[in-house]
Amino acid sequence: MPSALTAALERAQRLGLLGPGPVAAHVEHAEALAQLVDPPASFLDLGSGGGIPGLVLALRWPVAQAALLDSAQRRAEHLQAACAELGLVGRVSVIAARAEDAARDERWRGAFELVVARSFGPPAVTAECAVGFLAAGGSLVVSEPPGGAPGRWDPAGLSELGLGGPEIVTAGQASCAVFTLAEAAAMRWPRRTGVPERRPLWRA
Repeated sequence: MPSALTAALERAQRLGLLGPGPVAAHVEHAEALAQLVDPPASFLDLGSGGGIPGLVLALRWPVAQAALLDSAQRRAEHLQAACAELGLVGRVSVIAARAEDAARDERWRGAFELVVARSFGPPAVTAECAVGFLAAGGSLVVSEPPGGAPGRWDPAGLSELGLGGPEIVTAGQASCAVFTLAEAAAMRWPRRTGVPERRPLWRA
């Protein structure tokens, strides 16, 4: 693990931007997640927070164009500083915006082969907020409880969003639900800011 990455994540913990526990354990989980999918040409980390898994994946996939999205300016500033320290500026963008807004920005709409999410929100909120960022044929990978919990994902709600799945995959410490978007998401997704959370398509 690069010392600069350790320093950036330890700073995130001191600032309250990353959960408790050894930094090495957070990195190990992100590395395990990386084993579950083929390296993409582009990816977005939905709700990147302190930078897990986005910073780890950007280092693991050195040719991928990436974006780290977080709605809080304080977390976005941390991510920008971490990208500078890790030599990621130019290849990794930091988006300080709500997902519902950024997903309608022409720079990001349908721009990513992969969206990853770890602790972003309830299943329906995560799926709806992610789908607008995915290119047709792209994948959404959501970190799951150990062993996976496919019952959290409503087939009718997923179908409405255009997502197929989930496929539950596990490697090391990571279990993930993997979804595929067959065609570009309908423009009605995601709904206006705050609506996915207030009126989720389903409740897990």
